[in-house]
Amino acid sequence: MSNPAHDGVRPSIRDVAARAGVSVGTVSNTINRPERVRQQTRETVELAIAQLGFVPDQQARVLSGAFSHVIGLVVLDIASPFFMEVARAVERAVNEDDHVMILCDSSNSEKKQQQVLHMLAAQRVRGVLLTPAGANVRIARDMPPSLRPPTVFLDYQDSAEHCSVSTDHVAGARLAVEHLLKLGHERIAFVGGRQVLHQFTQRSQGARQAIAEAGLDPARILIEEKVTEIGFQDGVRAAGRLLEKGMPSAVFCGNDMLAFGVYRGLAQAGVRVPDDVALVGYDDITFAADWVVPLTSVRQPIDELGYRAAKLLFEHTSRDDGHVHQHVILQPELVVRASSDPHQR
Repeated sequence: MSNPAHDGVRPSIRDVAARAGVSVGTVSNTINRPERVRQQTRETVELAIAQLGFVPDQQARVLSGAFSHVIGLVVLDIASPFFMEVARAVERAVNEDDHVMILCDSSNSEKKQQQVLHMLAAQRVRGVLLTPAGANVRIARDMPPSLRPPTVFLDYQDSAEHCSVSTDHVAGARLAVEHLLKLGHERIAFVGGRQVLHQFTQRSQGARQAIAEAGLDPARILIEEKVTEIGFQDGVRAAGRLLEKGMPSAVFCGNDMLAFGVYRGLAQAGVRVPDDVALVGYDDITFAADWVVPLTSVRQPIDELGYRAAKLLFEHTSRDDGHVHQHVILQPELVVRASSDPHQR
């Protein structure tokens, strides 16, 4: 029997059916609803698919009512090591379920986020993992509800209408600031501000809580240095502004990349970490421990965050009428290194 692919013709579902000696409907069920096909028949069809090099039409599969094998992951910044580690965890979970992932960047723009969600909806993805942009979460509100892709929030929680997996950022910031207070610091800067991301708002809240619970006045102890973005150069610029205003004895940053930037800005000005200024980051990304001065950081369970969010999306889109939205909140931990405590050298 000839192979259409060898003749320069894309094999069709009818070619597969003819090769396997079954009906077109059986081939369709093998691809889309394998649980309906006897194992021996399914193996025969799968062998024919492999021999012919048949590739199912994804759009046709979706229109037939079958699941798409594609999920979208929309993050705030694909250059961020934190989101790259999240993406690796998501991809591991996706691969286990024989799916593929489309990684998209919203650039922390609500407008771009809407555009990306429309694009993913047009591709008929199975669902979307989303870290929302901006302070006000709007998920494709201009799109008919029937067309909005099922969504699981990643690193965001305050939504009753979607599943979510997040970290307790208030608790994480409290750990960082409690650590600095115990070391005797009386003036602490928080680099992040309260208007950039909801995660940073929560970390600001946690910092204030830690100070208040220590019986101190947050207005006297805490300096909030706002940044417009969350990358390395933003940290460098924040360090410059702090130096101009009068440097506090400790700096807590909203993420590790900001902390690395603050370190660089301080080093360029001849300020030593931790001898002159204690420095704490957030996320504990892979190379925080290998920084010039190993960075004290609040560790998020990044791998668990991405992996569980992906698995939750599969549950959410399983067409199980008994599905109940879940809101998983993971706990952070403080990893103390030399950047805040000279005794860790």
